[in-house]
Amino acid sequence: MSANLVTKNLAGGHAHRTLFESLDLTVAPGDVVGVVGANGAGKTTLLRILAGDLEPLDGMVSTAPSNAFVGWLPQEHERIRGETVSQFVARRTGAAAATTAMEQAAAALGDEQQSRAADDAYADSFDHWMVSGAPDLDDRLPPMLADLRLDVGPDALMTSLSGGQAARAALASLMLSRFDVVMLDEPTNDLDLAGLERLEGFVRALRSGVVLVSHDREFLSRLVTRVVELDLAQNRVSVYDGGYDAFLDERAIARRHARETYEEFAAKKADLVGRARTQREWSSQGVRNAMKKAPDNDKIRRKAQGESSEKQAQKVRQMESRIARLEEVEEPRKEWALQFTIAGAPRSGSVVATLDEASAIVGGFTLGPISLQVSAGDRIGITGPNGAGKTTLLQLLLGRLAPETGRVSLGASVAVGEIDQARTGLAENLSLGDAFEAALPQLTPADARTLLAKFGLKADQVNSLVGRLSPGERTRAAMALLQARGVNLLVLDEPTNHLDLPAIEQLEEALESYDGALLLVSHDRRLLDNVRLDQRWHVQDGQVTTA
Repeated sequence: MSANLVTKNLAGGHAHRTLFESLDLTVAPGDVVGVVGANGAGKTTLLRILAGDLEPLDGMVSTAPSNAFVGWLPQEHERIRGETVSQFVARRTGAAAATTAMEQAAAALGDEQQSRAADDAYADSFDHWMVSGAPDLDDRLPPMLADLRLDVGPDALMTSLSGGQAARAALASLMLSRFDVVMLDEPTNDLDLAGLERLEGFVRALRSGVVLVSHDREFLSRLVTRVVELDLAQNRVSVYDGGYDAFLDERAIARRHARETYEEFAAKKADLVGRARTQREWSSQGVRNAMKKAPDNDKIRRKAQGESSEKQAQKVRQMESRIARLEEVEEPRKEWALQFTIAGAPRSGSVVATLDEASAIVGGFTLGPISLQVSAGDRIGITGPNGAGKTTLLQLLLGRLAPETGRVSLGASVAVGEIDQARTGLAENLSLGDAFEAALPQLTPADARTLLAKFGLKADQVNSLVGRLSPGERTRAAMALLQARGVNLLVLDEPTNHLDLPAIEQLEEALESYDGALLLVSHDRRLLDNVRLDQRWHVQDGQVTTA
């Protein structure tokens, strides 16, 4: 069913804080609307409001037709214990909720006092159940899992899946959904290049409207037809027609014009204020001179001096009037921006790490045998499909995984800094403040908290258990560790997952100035293009090819 979603004067946030307001937006069939903004600007809040999962602070959201099926596919930070792949997909597609609602409506059919209302409720719930795709979901699921190369069955537990497998299960739920309008929150997380291509192809072919949040700039560039920017610093929401790259250009021009307009206003106001100050000084000086120099009986001179002072005072009033009539231009406020550098350590030996015909076995998976060397200052990008062995390769290189065959050696004076895929660099059973201090005993508690604050981690996060932090907060804590520690071997495993776009740009700048060895695992195509790399390693089917 074709459907439109319309917002009028929409505002969202929390009871104590408005994040955005005055949003007018129409999402028509075929539209792909990208929502951008710094973490905390309200992107997920907006998606929840559009999906009907959260009440707006003001304004309204409507669909045409009114019974359009609006779906929200949020990020899944935690998997539900005991939930199977089949149950996960049924929940994400809305089929499970539609089935429950229909069964409850069917149970109410026996109530004779409410037979008419019960009949209508059952008819509506049955129609929704059909539209949701619930009747044949169990039949459609296995072929989809096979098509996505997810080699687990519908009865497999979600908690048993790797991050990449869970991402493909989430992709399956999207591709099996029957939403008329769909909200996607970070759908690219943990997808490999093949998964990204499938996702892009699916979204591009959709006839329904899509509103999405993503940190993947290439994904946005390829798909988005319109951009909604939530600018928390300026307390403004803006809608840009055109694609993501056009939005970047238009926003840069608008920001430059805003800054130029303000500077022109500030310069004009400063000039008028300075001239008014001079006029006041001249007027005051003229009165003093008149009092000192004019004899009491020299009425003509005293009158002339008084008239001159009055003229100066009139000029002052005129200047102040001009200042008051100036149209005020508010200074553009800068967003809080992550300022990130990677602390260097003394140079390691010329050979950082070596694999000599090394192999490793993890479960039923075998990596190798492979022979590789990382030298001081090497910058290596590592790519490959999910499950190919990229993380296993890193663990083998770092000496954390004993080889089944061959030899592994780590060079002399190697200081490792790492952001791993699971963000496990800090003790999860401690508060962030305590875990950070334990990892950096050379810092005082005050210095540790000051550093965390520079990464946007304030009292609420510092006092929270590390295990309860969001993935984005854990990533920023890991980045703070890198800034405080000296490293000469930097290992980054999907570092852009859960980072907002400004933080990703800061990461790129920090990597540009970092001069140690770098091992970068990423599916972020634009990151791999922007970061200076000397080599590419591609991992597939347990083997590594170099270029």
